[in-house]
Amino acid sequence: MMDLAEKFQKIGVVPVVVLEDVKDAVPLAEALVEGGLPCAEVTFRTEAAEESIRLMAEQFPDMLVGAGTVLTKEQVDAAAAAGAKFIVSPGFDPEIVDYCLEKEIPVYPGCVSPSEVAQAVKRGLKFMPTGGINAKNLEEYLSCFYPKIIGVNIHIHIQKNAPRGCDKSRELSDSFCILESFQLFHQNQHVTIKM
Repeated sequence: MMDLAEKFQKIGVVPVVVLEDVKDAVPLAEALVEGGLPCAEVTFRTEAAEESIRLMAEQFPDMLVGAGTVLTKEQVDAAAAAGAKFIVSPGFDPEIVDYCLEKEIPVYPGCVSPSEVAQAVKRGLKFMPTGGINAKNLEEYLSCFYPKIIGVNIHIHIQKNAPRGCDKSRELSDSFCILESFQLFHQNQHVTIKM
């Protein structure tokens, strides 16, 4: 059985999802799964996060649904209870990281400085970069760090009052373009990814 890091590496791209309305959770999860991207990091930036994670995890049990922007141990507990399979924190907070490790919840903290990277490596953590990565620069980015990177994060923000379909289709199209680029990069590195 594959561990979570291996599953991320196989998929390659993890959408960072900001859901402002719970009713968008299941349709987005369905679109991601049907599009070959069965994962999502749902950020705890909105009140809809916990219930969105619960619905996505219940409706799509094989989907890798996690919680992002996790800042407190209470949020770790809420996310795990809702069915999150992993936690992402925006910075390296030893309290949050160690709490997740104690509870055996996979955690991916934001690391910026060499000291933070060293602390993460010391704890046996893997890396999933986010910010500024797109289909145009993905190959160059990965060629510098491959195979230390298990996947990359991309942003999808589903706004509460956005016209139905317009933002969502563009955001998902960008996600699938990055997914295709990641797959091509892996194929060039003699790693076969079957979707």
